[in-house]
Amino acid sequence: QVQISEAGGGLVQPGGSLRLSCATSGSAFAISAMGWYRQAPGKQRESVATITSDGSTNYGDSVKGRFTISRDNANNTLYLQMNSLKPEDTAVYYCNRRAVPKWPWGQGTQVTVSS
Repeated sequence: QVQISEAGGGLVQPGGSLRLSCATSGSAFAISAMGWYRQAPGKQRESVATITSDGSTNYGDSVKGRFTISRDNANNTLYLQMNSLKPEDTAVYYCNRRAVPKWPWGQGTQVTVSS
């Protein structure tokens, strides 16, 4: 059973940056397309960015040009570099594989963008 642990969130001012990380257990990470997802209060969880096992990326329209997804297959770790943050980016951020069924969700990491 894959275990997921996200980290790196926090409180940041508009225009600021954060780098999220997602550590996973087991060997499935390296062969799996992965994604970052977020859920804002009162809203459904949405896809933010995805990356294939060989590094091809795709981004949601709201984060294109501001966020960068990357991965370290040797260390089973996924990253999300978030720049030019906006208040509407405030959410709990999760990582998981792109395919369904999803692995058990981690606890997520809270990102709050506020002045």
